[in-house]
Amino acid sequence: MLVGYARVSTQDQSPALQKDALTAAGCEKVFEEKASGAQRDRPQLMAALDYMRKDDTLVVWKLDRLARSLKQLIETVEMLEERGIGMKSLTETIDTTTSGGKLVFHIFGALAEFERGIIRERTSAGLSAALAAADLAQAKALLADPDITVKQVAARMGVSISTLYKHLPAARSITKGEPQ
Repeated sequence: MLVGYARVSTQDQSPALQKDALTAAGCEKVFEEKASGAQRDRPQLMAALDYMRKDDTLVVWKLDRLARSLKQLIETVEMLEERGIGMKSLTETIDTTTSGGKLVFHIFGALAEFERGIIRERTSAGLSAALAAADLAQAKALLADPDITVKQVAARMGVSISTLYKHLPAARSITKGEPQ
């Protein structure tokens, strides 16, 4: 069975275009929602998922109607897949019930994972660059003074407290009882 899900972001938008397209695509039932895509709590999407059974297909007009981010989209499609439910997007012509549709969707997933890895690497490189060896020596000297707080040292060094702790784990033991 094809089950449609139409979503508009604001109360003044109309889902009529989406509903017409979903009905024309053969959806026997269409669930309609007025909610921001960033909002995780979408009662009508949950109702559609509760209604659906194994071998059904959730049909959306566009991928952004189902999820706000690629990560959220991948999580949703993986959850559908675990339940034996397919996903079809009319505008992007992606259909996870076909081999080609699954391939395209998994390429999206691989690209998203690659992007997350690059972000982690950049963050790590940025943290390392944040405190050079000379800065670490200066931070250690400052931390040795019991009248100077970790917060003050971090501010003086121009880094966050968490960056200071990452590079000087011993700073944690120096600061017992100190307000963060």
